[in-house]
Amino acid sequence: FEFVVLPDTQTLVEEFPEVYKNQLQWIESNKKRFSFVLHVGDITQDNSEEEWEIARNGFALLDSKVPYNLSLGNHDMGSTPGKFADTRNTELANQFFPYSEYISQSNSIATFPKGSIDNNCAEYDLAGEKWLVFSLEFGPRNKTIDWVNGIIANHPKHKVILNTHSYMYNDNTLQDGDDWYLPQKYGVGKDSGAEAVNDGGQLWEKLVKPNKNIIMVFSGHILGSGVGQLVAKNDYGNNVYQMLANYQKNVKGVEKGDSGYLRIIKVDKAAKTISIKTYSPWLDKFYTDQEHEFTFTNVEI
Repeated sequence: FEFVVLPDTQTLVEEFPEVYKNQLQWIESNKKRFSFVLHVGDITQDNSEEEWEIARNGFALLDSKVPYNLSLGNHDMGSTPGKFADTRNTELANQFFPYSEYISQSNSIATFPKGSIDNNCAEYDLAGEKWLVFSLEFGPRNKTIDWVNGIIANHPKHKVILNTHSYMYNDNTLQDGDDWYLPQKYGVGKDSGAEAVNDGGQLWEKLVKPNKNIIMVFSGHILGSGVGQLVAKNDYGNNVYQMLANYQKNVKGVEKGDSGYLRIIKVDKAAKTISIKTYSPWLDKFYTDQEHEFTFTNVEI
């Protein structure tokens, strides 16, 4: 099976909406090919009504054709447009992607908090297996991790994919330390207890590593080269395939940010491979450097 990962579209929605729309049009034109679409977050740049309308109109092209699962990034929440994650206010995201509509377009079997799209769990039948696909908020809270762990525990035979905005760096390591990328550096990072945020290293320890059936993790957020990959073993000795992809403005190689690259993920259970290709429908061009096109082999699913 194949699916699409849409990296941060924030500067496309802001400056190049025609490129953004072209991405969704291309996915729609290949609707029989793809099982679902993941957006890693930072759907918008300024969390404004104008940008959310552009974002929604794009995904409307996929309604009832290709399921889509959205993570909300730091640019998709905040007290006012242009305030990034100073609070965990996702009112506009939920206004333009209403819960009642989103659950049917995303194959969701659960969302958290209830009645919102902030965190969602979708279920798919793929290559003879049942899969759970989680799309999680920027800096998933302790209570969000508890929610995910609870669902996974109740579906012990399901394979799992995690999709969240901020998780790993472009040097192929998990986020931690003291840099400005971390969710702890934003307003939402001041919360504690059940509301406390988690960076990539904490997500690995609390969620990814302890769960036997998490196969893949996808994220964005990071600039520089905008890409990274990490294969690490969980507590059961199983490999977890973790990938960063971001092709927004100011990322190396796509400085203007109008190229419209996305990722195509192909899982071949029989061949035991996960293949990644990076493609721009706008340019009709594959990005074939080894950081952008690669294959994991001997994958046990």
